[in-house]
Amino acid sequence: MKQFFLTMLGVFAGLVVFFVILPVVGLLLLVGVAASSSKPVAPAHTVLELDLRQGLTDQVPTNPFAMLDSSQSVLGVIDTLAQAEEDSNVKALLIRAPEGGMTPAYADEIRQAVQRFRKSGKLVVAHSQGFAPSGVVMSSYMLAASADELWMQNTSSFQATGLSMDSMFLGRAAEKYGVKADFEQRYEYKNAVNEFTQSDFTPAHREAMTAWMNSIYTSVLSVVATDRKQDPVALKAVIEAGPYTPEQALQLKLIDKIGQVEEAEAYVKEKAGKDAKIIKLGDYGSMKGQRSSMGSGAKSSIAIVGGEGAIMTGRGNSGSLFGSGSEIRSDDLARALYQAIEDKDVKAIVFRVSSPGGSPDASEQILAALRAAKTAGKPVVVSMGGYAASGGYWISSEADWIVAQPSTLTGSIGVYGGKFAFAEALGRFGIDTRNLTVGGDYADAFSSASGFDQGQRAAFSASMDRIYAQFIERVARGRNLTPERAHEIAKGRVWTGMQAKEIGLVDQLGGLHEAITKARQLAKIPSAEGVRFKYYPTPQTPWEALASAFGASGQAASTLVRIGQVLGDPAAVAVMERVRTEQMRTQGAAVLAEQPAF
Repeated sequence: MKQFFLTMLGVFAGLVVFFVILPVVGLLLLVGVAASSSKPVAPAHTVLELDLRQGLTDQVPTNPFAMLDSSQSVLGVIDTLAQAEEDSNVKALLIRAPEGGMTPAYADEIRQAVQRFRKSGKLVVAHSQGFAPSGVVMSSYMLAASADELWMQNTSSFQATGLSMDSMFLGRAAEKYGVKADFEQRYEYKNAVNEFTQSDFTPAHREAMTAWMNSIYTSVLSVVATDRKQDPVALKAVIEAGPYTPEQALQLKLIDKIGQVEEAEAYVKEKAGKDAKIIKLGDYGSMKGQRSSMGSGAKSSIAIVGGEGAIMTGRGNSGSLFGSGSEIRSDDLARALYQAIEDKDVKAIVFRVSSPGGSPDASEQILAALRAAKTAGKPVVVSMGGYAASGGYWISSEADWIVAQPSTLTGSIGVYGGKFAFAEALGRFGIDTRNLTVGGDYADAFSSASGFDQGQRAAFSASMDRIYAQFIERVARGRNLTPERAHEIAKGRVWTGMQAKEIGLVDQLGGLHEAITKARQLAKIPSAEGVRFKYYPTPQTPWEALASAFGASGQAASTLVRIGQVLGDPAAVAVMERVRTEQMRTQGAAVLAEQPAF
């Protein structure tokens, strides 16, 4: 009976593939063929439109179906703008500014790309339909203010008056409903646990949060004052006295013009030249593809290895078929680094990290691959994205050079772990939780029936101390610090990139552009010589993405690849073999969320 249902599931999956997925794949293949047979060229007078009102990821997804997602990537935007700088057909850029906030480091990196675009002699106009009073709206304003002209709609409001962050504490609720939050943290600044155990900020939590918020706010004000040629002190006073109407914002020189977006479009098209056309930046990027080189006469290659999301052991992506995903799988990222090591043309590695942390074991596996790159004589430069904290810093700590944005959140050198015990809470509803254990005392340490007993807590606490000591050891070795100094600046505290540079956790402020420049220097590639770029992990083919998505069903995978064979795809058989191997490796795998984490 079990086999019958498995077979029926496989047949059903095959039908879904044939009637739903296959047409999409066919369309993609046709688009690919068309793209390979001709290289589209932008119209003679092109205005690019960058709409930042939709979501932003850090990196370009490797999943070919992620193009159906509405999100954009920071690295995709800066790569496309870099190519547009050199395209004589591109005359201007129109930015649609988000009304709410955006990740501060993302705003920093895109702003830097916009500044480089402007230096090439091309016009940049930004249009806003208001700056709402959201937590990090100042970052949105900072990016918009980097344009040659900032327009605002006549009915909108200028409400960017500072930074604000909310934290939700569950301590009283847990106590009220009988839930025991049993956690350990190393040390007082590792405050992710506090939201489960406290009802308010602890002094250390408040200190750390206030410090990095002030750092970001100060940086934003400084950048806006520079871009708009205003005195920083006077600008701060004006900003904090808001909110303002568009007319007031114009009078105070916070914006340049008032008008509808259609008026801004007409204006920028007129400036771009006769018969100018507006093209979405994403469409232009698809037309150009990722940059394969920088400069002419390229003899050497630089590998750009990317990882975004929570760090976990294993391989593959549990995200949806059509999503870009948000996980770093240690097998995948370590393999990408080893591929770059084995490529004889690659002289240096730029490792782009955007992660809030994750598994210590997964982080160590990735760091071991980074060490292997250095041993092989290939310099590694880390470029930090929006976040490179906890495990994100672990995997970065021993790089030859670390580059971060002023507002990147990094550090958080610490560890926490624990569990929730629900027996008392469920008992109030007549649900009795009982536990049976065979083996040692620690066997039921993570049972949800009760909190840690004395022996279990001692053992778990020791594991927390061991992981923290390992983290400190790696930071001290990688950053050339004494263990005592590393511990002093660690304790789980989050730092901005600007703060991290001052205390030695970061070497340079900037983004991917600056990281590539440093990698060239460390690899001793002459400045007059061009370089090729090789991207890892390599993008999946449509068949590989589909096989991964249907890997849980052998029948479905077989049906999928047989269809691929009918279409004459030479990768189909190889994919099938990988799917079969993957099934054998992953059966019965599970993740224990209660284990130590960053």
